[in-house]
Formats: sequence, structure tokens, C-alpha cells
Amino acid sequence: MKNYNIIIPVAILAAMTALLVSVGNKSVVEGGYEVGDIAANFSLKNVDGAEVSLSDYNDSKGAIVIFTCNSCPFSQMYEDRIIQLQAKYEQKGFPVIAINPNDPQKQPADSYDKMKIRSAEKSFNFPYLIDETQETVSAYGASRTPHVFVLNRESKDQFRVAYIGAIDNNHKDAATADKKYVEDAVDALIDGKVVPTTFTKAIGCTIKWKG
Repeated sequence: MKNYNIIIPVAILAAMTALLVSVGNKSVVEGGYEVGDIAANFSLKNVDGAEVSLSDYNDSKGAIVIFTCNSCPFSQMYEDRIIQLQAKYEQKGFPVIAINPNDPQKQPADSYDKMKIRSAEKSFNFPYLIDETQETVSAYGASRTPHVFVLNRESKDQFRVAYIGAIDNNHKDAATADKKYVEDAVDALIDGKVVPTTFTKAIGCTIKWKG
């Protein structure tokens, strides 16, 4: 009986691990960027039909990459704040790049056509890209929408991950958020200081994976 007691928990653990992989918790099981990693280039279609690449920003000091979408209530609550981040930091060298990672077969409200409508309705001042293959979100390891990765320039054609997580600590009310993680990270990078908080838990909707 003792042998069975050992084998059963191991079997359960293996089954749980397989389940996590099957539901697409890629950032937990299969990796993704950590703070300090170099971010690979990507090229994705914007709502205006143009291809936008991370390498297009080689003259910037960094970038604020945000995985977000149309349908998630958390993403909707943060849309105005994302617009404000772009307005505040683009000219300081840290533009926003928003990416919709969701499979539109799983969530039709996140289709490319609906993205174009949402971008126009909200007057997005940043590129809003579709990750049709989900290769970019898999590489980053994002698990929620919204999920932020602040990148800092490492060299002419390389960006290093400096912060991963939430935009701030109050998704319901921007005015009462007393921890503005993304702003604090970008401000520190601009001033040549150490980022005060490099990782927080992203709060939002789970990403809708293919398959």
C-alpha cells in the first residue's frame, strides 16, 4: 500500500501539469519572458492594415507592450489609462504597443474587424495589433488581459524586459490607484534609476488560446 500512496500523488501531479498545458497557461508551464530577458522582435498587423514590428522602434528608449483585447471588462476599464500612458510617454521614448492575443473563434468580439471598430470608437492613439498565430503572446508568456511588459533599450536593436505585470493596483478606479507600477517603472528608466517594482500579478481575463 505504501508504494501506491507514493505513485498516486505523482500521477495526480503529472495529470495536473498536463491539464495546465492543455488550457494554455503557457506563462506558468511553458515559460515566457522574465525580468532581465531580451525580447525578440515581432511583426504583427495593426488595425490600419500596416505591419508593425518591435524593430520599428529602434530609435526609442524602450516600449510599453500591453496584451489587451476588446471583450475583457478589465481591459475595457484600463483603455483610458492606456491612452494616457501613450500620451504621457511616447514623446519621452516609451511608446505603447497594444496587442490582442485572443483567438476570435473562441471570442468573436476580439476579431480583427471588431478591433478596428473599437480602436476608432475609443480614438486609440497607439498601434493595436493582432497576434493571429499567438506566437508573440506565447513568447512573452502573458496569461491575462491586460498584461504589461515594459521594455528598456539594451542596445541599438535589443530591448530588455524591465517590468512585468499590472498597470496599477486598482482596476476599478484609476483615481484611487496608489501604486502606478508601469508609470513608476518607466519614470525610473527615464531617470536612469532602478525600477522600484519589477513584477506584479496581472489581474484580468484569461487569454483565449487556439485549440
